[in-house]
Amino acid sequence: MLSNIDVNKFHTLIEINSLINSNYKNVHSLLSQIMESATRLSDAEASSLFFMDKQRNELYFEVALGPKGNEVQKYTVKLGEGIAGWVALNNKSLIVNDVASDKRHLSTIGEEINYASKTMIAVPMRVKDECIGVLEVINKRDAAGFSQDDLEWLEIFANQAALAIVNAKNMEEAYSEIMNLKDLLKNDQGYHTIITKSPVILEKLEIIDRVAQTDSSVLLLGESGVGKELFAEQIHLRSKRRSSPFIRVNCAALPEGLLESELFGHVKGAFTNAISNRQGRFEMADSGTIFLDEIGDLPLSLQAKILRVIQEKKFEKVGSDVTHTVNVRIIAATNKDIEEQVKKNEFRQDLFYRLNVFPVYIPPLRQRPEDIPELANFFLDCFMKETKKQFEGFSQDALDALLSYSWPGNVRELQNCIERACVMGKNKHIGREDLFLKYGETREGEATERNLKNAINVFKTNFIRRVLEENDWNQTDTSKALAIQRTYLSRLIKELKLFNPKEL
Repeated sequence: MLSNIDVNKFHTLIEINSLINSNYKNVHSLLSQIMESATRLSDAEASSLFFMDKQRNELYFEVALGPKGNEVQKYTVKLGEGIAGWVALNNKSLIVNDVASDKRHLSTIGEEINYASKTMIAVPMRVKDECIGVLEVINKRDAAGFSQDDLEWLEIFANQAALAIVNAKNMEEAYSEIMNLKDLLKNDQGYHTIITKSPVILEKLEIIDRVAQTDSSVLLLGESGVGKELFAEQIHLRSKRRSSPFIRVNCAALPEGLLESELFGHVKGAFTNAISNRQGRFEMADSGTIFLDEIGDLPLSLQAKILRVIQEKKFEKVGSDVTHTVNVRIIAATNKDIEEQVKKNEFRQDLFYRLNVFPVYIPPLRQRPEDIPELANFFLDCFMKETKKQFEGFSQDALDALLSYSWPGNVRELQNCIERACVMGKNKHIGREDLFLKYGETREGEATERNLKNAINVFKTNFIRRVLEENDWNQTDTSKALAIQRTYLSRLIKELKLFNPKEL
Protein backbone atom coordinates (compact mmCIF):
# COMPACT_ATOMS: atom_id res chain seq x y z
CA MET A 1 0.00 0.00 0.00
CA LEU A 2 0.99 3.62 -0.43
CA SER A 3 3.10 4.61 2.55
CA ASN A 4 2.85 8.40 2.32
CA ILE A 5 -0.11 10.13 0.70
CA ASP A 6 1.05 12.96 -1.58
CA VAL A 7 -1.41 15.86 -1.21
CA ASN A 8 -1.12 16.91 -4.88
CA LYS A 9 -1.74 13.35 -6.07
CA PHE A 10 -4.67 12.96 -3.71
CA HIS A 11 -6.34 16.19 -4.94
CA THR A 12 -5.72 15.18 -8.56
CA LEU A 13 -7.50 11.87 -7.94
CA ILE A 14 -10.48 13.64 -6.38
CA GLU A 15 -10.69 16.05 -9.34
CA ILE A 16 -10.60 13.26 -11.94
CA ASN A 17 -13.08 11.15 -9.98
CA SER A 18 -15.49 14.10 -9.86
CA LEU A 19 -15.28 14.44 -13.64
CA ILE A 20 -15.96 10.73 -14.13
CA ASN A 21 -18.98 10.80 -11.81
CA SER A 22 -20.41 13.87 -13.55
CA ASN A 23 -20.93 11.83 -16.78
CA TYR A 24 -18.10 13.65 -18.55
CA LYS A 25 -19.17 13.46 -22.19
CA ASN A 26 -15.82 13.61 -24.03
CA VAL A 27 -14.20 10.38 -22.85
CA HIS A 28 -11.08 10.86 -24.99
CA SER A 29 -10.43 14.23 -23.32
CA LEU A 30 -10.98 12.70 -19.89
CA LEU A 31 -8.56 9.84 -20.61
CA SER A 32 -6.03 12.38 -21.89
CA GLN A 33 -6.42 14.33 -18.66
CA ILE A 34 -5.89 11.15 -16.62
CA MET A 35 -2.71 10.40 -18.57
CA GLU A 36 -1.45 13.97 -18.24
CA SER A 37 -1.88 13.71 -14.46
CA ALA A 38 -0.19 10.29 -14.37
CA THR A 39 2.76 11.63 -16.38
CA ARG A 40 3.17 14.71 -14.20
CA LEU A 41 2.71 13.01 -10.85
CA SER A 42 5.13 10.18 -11.69
CA ASP A 43 7.65 12.72 -13.01
CA ALA A 44 7.87 10.98 -16.40
CA GLU A 45 8.72 12.35 -19.85
CA ALA A 46 5.97 10.59 -21.78
CA SER A 47 2.98 8.29 -21.40
CA SER A 48 0.64 6.17 -23.48
CA LEU A 49 -2.77 4.58 -23.13
CA PHE A 50 -3.45 1.53 -25.29
CA PHE A 51 -6.83 -0.04 -26.01
CA MET A 52 -7.26 -3.71 -26.80
CA ASP A 53 -8.67 -4.70 -30.19
CA LYS A 54 -9.76 -8.29 -29.56
CA GLN A 55 -10.76 -8.97 -33.15
CA ARG A 56 -7.20 -8.27 -34.34
CA ASN A 57 -5.42 -9.37 -31.14
CA GLU A 58 -3.50 -6.12 -30.93
CA LEU A 59 -3.21 -2.87 -28.97
CA TYR A 60 -3.64 0.57 -30.49
CA PHE A 61 -2.73 3.98 -29.08
CA GLU A 62 -5.74 5.89 -27.73
CA VAL A 63 -3.66 8.57 -25.96
CA ALA A 64 0.05 9.28 -26.49
CA LEU A 65 1.69 12.19 -24.65
CA GLY A 66 5.25 13.43 -24.80
CA PRO A 67 7.77 14.66 -27.38
CA LYS A 68 6.85 11.95 -29.90
CA GLY A 69 3.16 11.55 -29.01
CA ASN A 70 1.78 12.42 -32.44
CA GLU A 71 4.24 10.18 -34.33
CA VAL A 72 3.70 7.07 -32.22
CA GLN A 73 -0.10 7.00 -32.61
CA LYS A 74 0.08 5.42 -36.08
CA TYR A 75 1.55 2.19 -34.64
CA THR A 76 -0.15 -0.90 -33.20
CA VAL A 77 1.33 -3.61 -30.97
CA LYS A 78 0.41 -7.28 -31.19
CA LEU A 79 -0.87 -9.00 -28.05
CA GLY A 80 2.21 -10.35 -26.21
CA GLU A 81 4.58 -8.16 -28.21
CA GLY A 82 6.71 -5.60 -26.36
CA ILE A 83 6.28 -4.63 -22.73
CA ALA A 84 2.73 -3.29 -23.25
CA GLY A 85 1.77 -6.47 -25.12
CA TRP A 86 3.20 -8.65 -22.34
CA VAL A 87 1.24 -6.72 -19.70
CA ALA A 88 -1.99 -7.04 -21.72
CA LEU A 89 -1.48 -10.77 -22.30
CA ASN A 90 -0.58 -11.58 -18.69
CA ASN A 91 -2.82 -8.96 -17.05
CA LYS A 92 0.06 -7.98 -14.72
CA SER A 93 1.90 -4.75 -13.94
CA LEU A 94 5.61 -4.21 -14.67
CA ILE A 95 8.37 -1.84 -13.56
CA VAL A 96 11.30 -1.89 -15.96
CA ASN A 97 14.17 0.41 -15.00
CA ASP A 98 16.53 -0.93 -17.65
CA VAL A 99 14.38 -1.16 -20.76
CA ALA A 100 17.26 -1.74 -23.20
CA SER A 101 18.26 -5.02 -21.53
CA ASP A 102 14.70 -6.33 -21.10
CA LYS A 103 13.98 -9.12 -23.60
CA ARG A 104 10.31 -8.14 -23.76
CA HIS A 105 11.11 -4.65 -25.06
CA LEU A 106 10.15 -3.90 -28.68
CA SER A 107 12.77 -1.43 -29.91
CA THR A 108 11.58 -0.99 -33.50
CA ILE A 109 9.00 1.75 -32.76
CA GLY A 110 11.51 3.78 -30.72
CA GLU A 111 14.10 3.46 -33.50
CA GLU A 112 11.66 4.61 -36.18
CA ILE A 113 10.53 7.67 -34.26
CA ASN A 114 14.02 8.32 -32.81
CA TYR A 115 12.96 8.10 -29.17
CA ALA A 116 14.62 5.75 -26.69
CA SER A 117 12.72 4.26 -23.75
CA LYS A 118 15.07 3.90 -20.78
CA THR A 119 12.71 3.33 -17.85
CA MET A 120 9.07 2.34 -17.88
CA ILE A 121 6.00 1.33 -15.86
CA ALA A 122 3.17 -0.51 -17.61
CA VAL A 123 -0.07 -1.48 -15.84
CA PRO A 124 -3.23 -3.20 -17.11
CA MET A 125 -6.50 -1.30 -17.29
CA ARG A 126 -9.17 -3.72 -16.09
CA VAL A 127 -12.95 -3.97 -16.29
CA LYS A 128 -14.31 -6.84 -14.16
CA ASP A 129 -10.74 -8.20 -13.87
CA GLU A 130 -10.44 -8.38 -17.68
CA CYS A 131 -7.63 -6.36 -19.28
CA ILE A 132 -9.08 -3.92 -21.82
CA GLY A 133 -5.97 -1.78 -22.21
CA VAL A 134 -2.57 -0.75 -20.86
CA LEU A 135 -1.25 2.46 -19.28
CA GLU A 136 2.45 3.25 -19.68
CA VAL A 137 4.65 6.01 -18.27
CA ILE A 138 8.09 6.32 -19.83
CA ASN A 139 11.49 7.72 -18.76
CA LYS A 140 11.53 8.85 -15.15
CA ARG A 141 13.26 12.21 -14.96
CA ASP A 142 14.96 11.07 -11.75
CA ALA A 143 17.97 8.87 -12.60
CA ALA A 144 17.01 6.47 -9.81
CA GLY A 145 14.14 5.17 -11.95
CA PHE A 146 10.53 4.38 -11.12
CA SER A 147 9.56 3.16 -7.65
CA GLN A 148 6.93 0.82 -6.26
CA ASP A 149 5.12 3.93 -5.07
CA ASP A 150 4.96 5.20 -8.70
CA LEU A 151 3.52 1.86 -9.81
CA GLU A 152 0.81 1.85 -7.17
CA TRP A 153 -0.26 5.39 -8.16
CA LEU A 154 -0.35 4.41 -11.84
CA GLU A 155 -2.54 1.43 -10.97
CA ILE A 156 -4.97 3.82 -9.28
CA PHE A 157 -5.01 5.96 -12.44
CA ALA A 158 -5.65 2.79 -14.49
CA ASN A 159 -8.66 2.04 -12.29
CA GLN A 160 -9.98 5.56 -12.90
CA ALA A 161 -9.48 5.22 -16.66
CA ALA A 162 -11.40 1.92 -16.54
CA LEU A 163 -14.20 3.62 -14.58
CA ALA A 164 -14.41 6.32 -17.26
CA ILE A 165 -14.74 3.61 -19.93
CA VAL A 166 -17.45 1.78 -17.97
CA ASN A 167 -19.41 5.03 -17.55
CA ALA A 168 -19.08 5.78 -21.27
CA LYS A 169 -20.27 2.27 -22.14
CA ASN A 170 -23.26 2.57 -19.78
CA MET A 171 -24.19 5.95 -21.23
CA GLU A 172 -23.96 4.62 -24.79
CA GLU A 173 -26.08 1.59 -23.96
CA ALA A 174 -28.63 3.79 -22.19
CA TYR A 175 -28.77 6.19 -25.14
CA SER A 176 -29.19 3.33 -27.59
CA GLU A 177 -31.95 1.78 -25.45
CA ILE A 178 -33.75 5.11 -25.15
CA MET A 179 -33.65 5.61 -28.92
CA ASN A 180 -34.93 2.06 -29.48
CA LEU A 181 -37.76 2.60 -26.99
CA LYS A 182 -38.69 5.90 -28.64
CA ASP A 183 -38.94 4.16 -31.98
CA LEU A 184 -40.96 1.31 -30.51
CA LEU A 185 -43.36 3.75 -28.86
CA LYS A 186 -43.75 5.70 -32.07
CA ASN A 187 -44.20 2.58 -34.13
CA ASP A 188 -46.75 1.05 -31.77
CA GLN A 189 -48.86 4.01 -30.71
CA GLY A 190 -47.15 7.28 -31.48
CA TYR A 191 -48.35 8.00 -35.00
CA HIS A 192 -49.86 11.41 -35.50
CA THR A 193 -53.29 12.26 -36.85
CA ILE A 194 -53.60 14.47 -39.92
CA ILE A 195 -56.27 17.08 -39.24
CA THR A 196 -57.48 18.74 -42.41
CA LYS A 197 -60.44 20.11 -44.35
CA SER A 198 -58.28 21.75 -46.98
CA PRO A 199 -58.93 20.47 -50.52
CA VAL A 200 -55.23 20.74 -51.35
CA ILE A 201 -54.22 18.48 -48.42
CA LEU A 202 -57.03 16.00 -49.13
CA GLU A 203 -55.71 15.82 -52.69
CA LYS A 204 -52.18 15.16 -51.36
CA LEU A 205 -53.51 12.31 -49.21
CA GLU A 206 -55.10 10.72 -52.28
CA ILE A 207 -51.71 10.89 -53.98
CA ILE A 208 -50.08 9.38 -50.88
CA ASP A 209 -52.54 6.47 -51.07
CA ARG A 210 -51.32 5.59 -54.55
CA VAL A 211 -47.59 6.02 -53.94
CA ALA A 212 -47.78 4.03 -50.67
CA GLN A 213 -48.56 0.86 -52.63
CA THR A 214 -45.11 0.99 -54.29
CA ASP A 215 -41.58 0.87 -52.88
CA SER A 216 -40.52 4.00 -54.76
CA SER A 217 -38.44 6.60 -52.91
CA VAL A 218 -40.45 9.67 -51.92
CA LEU A 219 -39.10 13.20 -51.43
CA LEU A 220 -41.32 15.39 -49.25
CA LEU A 221 -40.80 19.10 -49.85
CA GLY A 222 -42.08 22.08 -47.94
CA GLU A 223 -41.31 24.69 -45.33
CA SER A 224 -40.26 23.79 -41.81
CA GLY A 225 -43.22 22.85 -39.62
CA VAL A 226 -45.73 21.94 -42.35
CA GLY A 227 -45.99 18.32 -41.20
CA LYS A 228 -43.71 16.40 -43.54
CA GLU A 229 -43.12 13.71 -40.90
CA LEU A 230 -46.88 13.14 -40.68
CA PHE A 231 -47.03 12.48 -44.42
CA ALA A 232 -44.07 10.10 -44.13
CA GLU A 233 -45.98 8.24 -41.42
CA GLN A 234 -49.06 8.03 -43.66
CA ILE A 235 -47.03 6.58 -46.53
CA HIS A 236 -45.70 3.89 -44.18
CA LEU A 237 -49.08 3.16 -42.57
CA ARG A 238 -50.80 2.80 -45.96
CA SER A 239 -48.05 0.56 -47.39
CA LYS A 240 -47.46 -3.18 -47.25
CA ARG A 241 -44.64 -2.44 -44.77
CA ARG A 242 -47.04 -1.09 -42.12
CA SER A 243 -46.36 -3.97 -39.69
CA SER A 244 -42.57 -3.44 -39.90
CA PRO A 245 -40.49 -0.68 -38.25
CA PHE A 246 -40.82 2.99 -39.14
CA ILE A 247 -37.48 4.57 -38.19
CA ARG A 248 -36.94 8.32 -38.04
CA VAL A 249 -33.59 10.09 -38.47
CA ASN A 250 -33.13 13.87 -38.35
CA CYS A 251 -30.01 14.45 -40.44
CA ALA A 252 -29.60 17.98 -39.07
CA ALA A 253 -29.86 17.04 -35.41
CA LEU A 254 -26.61 15.06 -35.13
CA PRO A 255 -23.02 16.21 -35.77
CA GLU A 256 -21.32 14.75 -38.83
CA GLY A 257 -19.00 12.63 -36.69
CA LEU A 258 -21.94 10.78 -35.11
CA LEU A 259 -24.33 10.67 -38.06
CA GLU A 260 -22.56 7.88 -39.95
CA SER A 261 -22.61 5.68 -36.85
CA GLU A 262 -26.26 6.61 -36.22
CA LEU A 263 -27.25 5.61 -39.76
CA PHE A 264 -25.09 2.53 -40.31
CA GLY A 265 -23.95 1.47 -36.84
CA HIS A 266 -20.40 0.69 -35.74
CA VAL A 267 -18.28 -2.15 -34.42
CA LYS A 268 -16.42 -2.21 -31.13
CA GLY A 269 -13.15 -0.30 -31.34
CA ALA A 270 -14.14 1.60 -34.50
CA PHE A 271 -13.39 4.95 -32.82
CA THR A 272 -13.02 6.52 -29.39
CA ASN A 273 -15.94 5.52 -27.15
CA ALA A 274 -16.96 2.68 -29.49
CA ILE A 275 -16.82 0.24 -26.62
CA SER A 276 -19.41 -2.17 -28.03
CA ASN A 277 -21.08 -3.01 -31.32
CA ARG A 278 -24.03 -0.79 -32.19
CA GLN A 279 -26.94 -1.27 -34.56
CA GLY A 280 -27.58 1.57 -37.01
CA ARG A 281 -30.92 3.01 -38.10
CA PHE A 282 -30.87 1.31 -41.52
CA GLU A 283 -30.41 -2.06 -39.83
CA MET A 284 -33.23 -1.26 -37.40
CA ALA A 285 -35.50 -0.35 -40.34
CA ASP A 286 -34.92 -3.63 -42.20
CA SER A 287 -38.16 -4.75 -43.93
CA GLY A 288 -39.75 -1.41 -42.99
CA THR A 289 -39.37 2.28 -43.77
CA ILE A 290 -36.67 4.79 -42.89
CA PHE A 291 -37.54 8.50 -42.83
CA LEU A 292 -34.55 10.78 -43.46
CA ASP A 293 -35.69 14.21 -42.31
CA GLU A 294 -33.69 17.33 -43.28
CA ILE A 295 -31.91 15.35 -46.01
CA GLY A 296 -30.60 18.65 -47.41
CA ASP A 297 -28.28 18.85 -44.38
CA LEU A 298 -26.72 15.45 -45.07
CA PRO A 299 -22.91 15.87 -45.41
CA LEU A 300 -21.47 15.15 -48.84
CA SER A 301 -19.21 12.53 -47.26
CA LEU A 302 -22.28 10.40 -46.37
CA GLN A 303 -24.31 10.97 -49.51
CA ALA A 304 -22.40 8.28 -51.45
CA LYS A 305 -23.22 5.68 -48.77
CA ILE A 306 -26.91 6.63 -48.84
CA LEU A 307 -26.88 6.34 -52.64
CA ARG A 308 -25.38 2.86 -52.37
CA VAL A 309 -28.06 1.73 -49.91
CA ILE A 310 -30.76 2.95 -52.31
CA GLN A 311 -29.16 1.29 -55.35
CA GLU A 312 -27.70 -1.91 -53.90
CA LYS A 313 -29.41 -2.23 -50.48
CA LYS A 314 -25.91 -2.70 -48.99
CA PHE A 315 -23.69 -0.92 -46.46
CA GLU A 316 -20.82 -1.46 -44.01
CA LYS A 317 -20.78 -0.45 -40.36
CA VAL A 318 -18.21 2.10 -39.24
CA GLY A 319 -14.94 0.27 -38.57
CA SER A 320 -15.99 -2.92 -40.36
CA ASP A 321 -15.49 -4.38 -43.84
CA VAL A 322 -18.41 -6.81 -43.47
CA THR A 323 -21.22 -5.96 -45.92
CA HIS A 324 -24.80 -5.91 -44.62
CA THR A 325 -27.90 -6.14 -46.81
CA VAL A 326 -31.18 -4.43 -45.91
CA ASN A 327 -34.61 -4.14 -47.44
CA VAL A 328 -35.91 -0.66 -46.64
CA ARG A 329 -38.18 1.90 -48.20
CA ILE A 330 -36.63 5.39 -48.09
CA ILE A 331 -38.66 8.54 -47.54
CA ALA A 332 -36.70 11.79 -47.39
CA ALA A 333 -37.76 15.33 -46.54
CA THR A 334 -36.24 18.79 -46.76
CA ASN A 335 -37.22 22.42 -46.37
CA LYS A 336 -34.32 23.49 -48.58
CA ASP A 337 -34.22 24.19 -52.31
CA ILE A 338 -32.46 20.93 -53.06
CA GLU A 339 -32.26 21.57 -56.81
CA GLU A 340 -30.35 24.77 -56.05
CA GLN A 341 -28.06 22.75 -53.76
CA VAL A 342 -27.37 20.40 -56.67
CA LYS A 343 -26.42 23.36 -58.88
CA LYS A 344 -24.02 24.59 -56.19
CA ASN A 345 -22.50 21.08 -55.82
CA GLU A 346 -23.73 20.94 -52.22
CA PHE A 347 -25.86 17.87 -52.95
CA ARG A 348 -25.09 14.95 -55.23
CA GLN A 349 -27.11 15.04 -58.44
CA ASP A 350 -27.32 11.23 -58.66
CA LEU A 351 -28.63 10.98 -55.11
CA PHE A 352 -31.19 13.71 -55.79
CA TYR A 353 -32.50 11.79 -58.80
CA ARG A 354 -32.80 8.58 -56.78
CA LEU A 355 -34.64 10.31 -53.93
CA ASN A 356 -36.81 12.41 -56.23
CA VAL A 357 -38.60 9.46 -57.84
CA PHE A 358 -41.85 10.74 -56.38
CA PRO A 359 -41.72 14.34 -55.06
CA VAL A 360 -44.63 15.59 -52.92
CA TYR A 361 -44.89 19.28 -52.01
CA ILE A 362 -46.67 20.08 -48.73
CA PRO A 363 -48.08 23.62 -48.89
CA PRO A 364 -47.57 26.00 -45.94
CA LEU A 365 -50.41 26.69 -43.52
CA ARG A 366 -51.01 30.19 -44.91
CA GLN A 367 -52.04 28.60 -48.23
CA ARG A 368 -54.67 26.37 -46.60
CA PRO A 369 -56.65 28.61 -44.22
CA GLU A 370 -59.47 26.04 -43.97
CA ASP A 371 -57.14 23.96 -41.76
CA ILE A 372 -56.43 26.69 -39.21
CA PRO A 373 -59.72 26.45 -37.22
CA GLU A 374 -59.64 22.63 -37.42
CA LEU A 375 -56.06 22.41 -36.15
CA ALA A 376 -56.62 25.08 -33.50
CA ASN A 377 -59.56 23.17 -32.03
CA PHE A 378 -57.67 19.88 -32.18
CA PHE A 379 -54.71 21.36 -30.31
CA LEU A 380 -57.06 23.05 -27.85
CA ASP A 381 -58.60 19.68 -26.94
CA CYS A 382 -55.14 18.15 -26.49
CA PHE A 383 -53.76 20.91 -24.27
CA MET A 384 -56.91 21.19 -22.16
CA LYS A 385 -56.24 17.61 -21.09
CA GLU A 386 -52.59 18.35 -20.36
CA THR A 387 -53.24 21.59 -18.44
CA LYS A 388 -56.42 20.23 -16.78
CA LYS A 389 -58.24 23.41 -17.80
CA GLN A 390 -61.56 23.71 -19.64
CA PHE A 391 -62.44 26.21 -22.39
CA GLU A 392 -65.54 26.48 -24.55
CA GLY A 393 -63.50 27.33 -27.64
CA PHE A 394 -62.13 30.50 -29.22
CA SER A 395 -63.66 33.96 -29.17
CA GLN A 396 -64.52 35.42 -32.57
CA ASP A 397 -61.73 37.93 -32.07
CA ALA A 398 -59.23 35.15 -31.40
CA LEU A 399 -60.40 33.18 -34.44
CA ASP A 400 -60.00 36.29 -36.61
CA ALA A 401 -56.47 36.72 -35.27
CA LEU A 402 -55.61 33.09 -36.01
CA LEU A 403 -56.89 33.41 -39.56
CA SER A 404 -55.20 36.73 -40.26
CA TYR A 405 -51.76 35.64 -39.07
CA SER A 406 -49.34 34.36 -41.74
CA TRP A 407 -47.89 31.50 -39.62
CA PRO A 408 -44.24 31.54 -40.76
CA GLY A 409 -43.62 28.57 -38.43
CA ASN A 410 -46.61 26.71 -39.90
CA VAL A 411 -48.43 23.97 -37.94
CA ARG A 412 -45.66 23.73 -35.34
CA GLU A 413 -46.01 27.43 -34.54
CA LEU A 414 -49.81 27.11 -34.34
CA GLN A 415 -49.43 24.20 -31.91
CA ASN A 416 -47.09 26.22 -29.69
CA CYS A 417 -49.47 29.19 -29.86
CA ILE A 418 -52.46 27.14 -28.67
CA GLU A 419 -50.42 25.51 -25.90
CA ARG A 420 -49.39 28.97 -24.69
CA ALA A 421 -53.01 30.17 -24.87
CA CYS A 422 -54.17 27.20 -22.76
CA VAL A 423 -51.62 28.03 -20.10
CA MET A 424 -52.40 31.78 -20.07
CA GLY A 425 -56.18 31.73 -20.69
CA LYS A 426 -58.44 32.63 -17.75
CA ASN A 427 -61.90 33.00 -19.33
CA LYS A 428 -64.40 30.57 -20.83
CA HIS A 429 -63.10 31.27 -24.31
CA ILE A 430 -59.54 31.67 -25.59
CA GLY A 431 -59.24 35.38 -26.40
CA ARG A 432 -57.02 37.26 -28.83
CA GLU A 433 -54.89 38.50 -25.94
CA ASP A 434 -54.16 34.87 -24.89
CA LEU A 435 -52.57 34.09 -28.27
CA PHE A 436 -49.75 36.65 -28.00
CA LEU A 437 -49.53 36.98 -31.78
CA LYS A 438 -47.40 39.82 -33.07
CA TYR A 439 -49.40 40.25 -36.26
CA GLY A 440 -52.92 39.51 -37.38
CA GLU A 441 -54.69 42.81 -36.69
CA THR A 442 -58.03 43.05 -38.51
CA ARG A 443 -59.99 46.11 -39.43
CA GLU A 444 -62.82 46.95 -37.11
CA GLY A 445 -66.13 45.42 -38.15
CA GLU A 446 -64.65 42.66 -40.32
CA ALA A 447 -65.88 39.06 -40.01
CA THR A 448 -68.66 39.82 -37.54
CA GLU A 449 -70.43 36.58 -38.48
CA ARG A 450 -68.82 33.43 -37.12
CA ASN A 451 -68.59 31.35 -40.29
CA LEU A 452 -65.81 29.89 -42.39
CA LYS A 453 -66.40 32.07 -45.46
CA ASN A 454 -65.94 35.31 -43.53
CA ALA A 455 -62.99 33.84 -41.63
CA ILE A 456 -61.26 33.01 -44.93
CA ASN A 457 -61.95 36.54 -46.20
CA VAL A 458 -60.32 37.93 -43.06
CA PHE A 459 -57.27 35.78 -43.75
CA LYS A 460 -57.13 36.82 -47.42
CA THR A 461 -57.49 40.51 -46.57
CA ASN A 462 -54.69 40.59 -44.05
CA PHE A 463 -52.40 38.28 -45.96
CA ILE A 464 -52.69 40.16 -49.26
CA ARG A 465 -52.34 43.51 -47.46
CA ARG A 466 -49.12 42.29 -45.84
CA VAL A 467 -47.62 41.14 -49.17
CA LEU A 468 -48.64 44.44 -50.80
CA GLU A 469 -46.88 46.34 -48.02
CA GLU A 470 -43.77 44.17 -48.41
CA ASN A 471 -43.69 45.09 -52.12
CA ASP A 472 -44.46 48.80 -51.52
CA TRP A 473 -47.93 48.28 -53.04
CA ASN A 474 -46.46 47.43 -56.44
CA GLN A 475 -49.14 45.14 -57.91
CA THR A 476 -46.85 43.51 -60.48
CA ASP A 477 -44.31 42.45 -57.84
CA THR A 478 -47.07 41.44 -55.43
CA SER A 479 -48.82 39.24 -57.99
CA LYS A 480 -45.51 37.46 -58.64
CA ALA A 481 -44.98 36.93 -54.91
CA LEU A 482 -48.51 35.52 -54.59
CA ALA A 483 -48.13 33.44 -57.78
CA ILE A 484 -51.36 34.82 -59.26
CA GLN A 485 -52.26 36.93 -62.30
CA ARG A 486 -51.99 40.70 -61.89
CA THR A 487 -55.57 41.16 -63.13
CA TYR A 488 -56.80 38.71 -60.47
CA LEU A 489 -54.90 40.62 -57.80
CA SER A 490 -56.51 43.89 -58.92
CA ARG A 491 -59.96 42.29 -58.64
CA LEU A 492 -59.16 40.97 -55.14
CA ILE A 493 -57.96 44.41 -54.03
CA LYS A 494 -61.30 45.89 -55.06
CA GLU A 495 -63.41 43.05 -53.60
CA LEU A 496 -61.57 43.14 -50.27
CA LYS A 497 -61.50 46.94 -50.21
CA LEU A 498 -57.74 47.17 -49.85
CA PHE A 499 -56.38 50.69 -50.24
CA ASN A 500 -52.86 52.04 -50.20
CA PRO A 501 -52.77 54.32 -47.12
CA LYS A 502 -50.33 56.62 -48.90
CA GLU A 503 -52.97 57.39 -51.53
CA LEU A 504 -55.78 58.17 -49.07
